[in-house]
Amino acid sequence: MAATCDVCGKGPSFGHSISHSHRRTKRRWNPNIQRVRALVGPKGVTPKRVNVCTSCLKAGKVVTR
Repeated sequence: MAATCDVCGKGPSFGHSISHSHRRTKRRWNPNIQRVRALVGPKGVTPKRVNVCTSCLKAGKVVTR
């Protein structure tokens, strides 16, 4: 599954994981993406499966069925 939100476009963030000895290794933080059935379209009646981050679900930006 792609780690991008279909509503806000939020994607993974990149950075370093830093150990106690301060050695740095690359890592990535993925957003919390859920696959939900949402009502989309011009009238908002067509149910479709979309990848949505949980912050968009909590904010009510998606009408789930």
